[in-house]
Amino acid sequence: MKKFTSVDDIQDLDELISLATSIKAAPFADSEKGKNKTLGLLFFNPSLRTRLSTQKAALNLGMNAIVMNLNTEGWSLEFEDGAVMDGSSAEHVKEAAQVVSQYCDIIAIRSFPTLTDKEKDEEEYVINAFLKYANVPVISLEGSTEHPLQAVADALTVQEYKTIARPKVVLTWAPHPKALPHAVPNSFVKVMKKADVDFVITHPEGYNLNPEFTKGVTITHNQDEAFANADFIYAKNWSSYDDYGQILSKDPSWTVTPEKMTLTNNAKFMHCLPVRRNMIVSDAVLDSDASIVIPQANNRTYAAQAILTKILENEK
Repeated sequence: MKKFTSVDDIQDLDELISLATSIKAAPFADSEKGKNKTLGLLFFNPSLRTRLSTQKAALNLGMNAIVMNLNTEGWSLEFEDGAVMDGSSAEHVKEAAQVVSQYCDIIAIRSFPTLTDKEKDEEEYVINAFLKYANVPVISLEGSTEHPLQAVADALTVQEYKTIARPKVVLTWAPHPKALPHAVPNSFVKVMKKADVDFVITHPEGYNLNPEFTKGVTITHNQDEAFANADFIYAKNWSSYDDYGQILSKDPSWTVTPEKMTLTNNAKFMHCLPVRRNMIVSDAVLDSDASIVIPQANNRTYAAQAILTKILENEK
């Protein structure tokens, strides 16, 4: 693996999940694999799980980890080719990416979308600029359109908790007070399409995801119908794709409640976190035995460690 910026970079999901599973069983078994290697973690946006789990994964492999919050600690970067830099940007990504490449063996980047300029966001202009100008492998810690490390952790979690060979997995929209990106649901859709599951998406009218990602997936606007006999419920909010970045509804009837969960086949509840209690999901569900959000978050380390392992092995 030469980079990991999309679920599309996964060649064999079963093999990757098997690797993550073995790493979880013995996280320090390859503690020499990253010896004398440095992972640079560059954050343009806030993080808790992604930052800590990826840093821990690097340490488990014997790597050094350097973390920098570019919005508060670095120069403001320019990304446009041919720009006349007479504004707030002090450094161009052309130089920045090459310089960081001299300090780090792998660069990992987190950059949220604008949610106002669909074309710019879909270009993944920040991550793709580093892919273009860096001289080392690049990992996405969440971009404008995908969060592939989260997707690997999600697939690992489904694999661990499934009780039948081909479980029914439901991705449900849920209300939120803010306009949120499409990265997590997009990557979850992509990884579930690679997995052996019965996958269903449910959301209100107007909340279609990018049709390029959801092609071939069953989609319903009836949440109760989607929940019927489900084995996993993955709740997540996202803003409108067609009416880009807009909040069209905060309908509380889409909140995941105990009553909704009774429609399922004793389903496990999943969410990427952080989660808005009693808006996305009720306390009664989130604090119940059905909730696996904490072990799901724990799997972020082993997902990141599996990806780092594949990249480090490719360099040899």
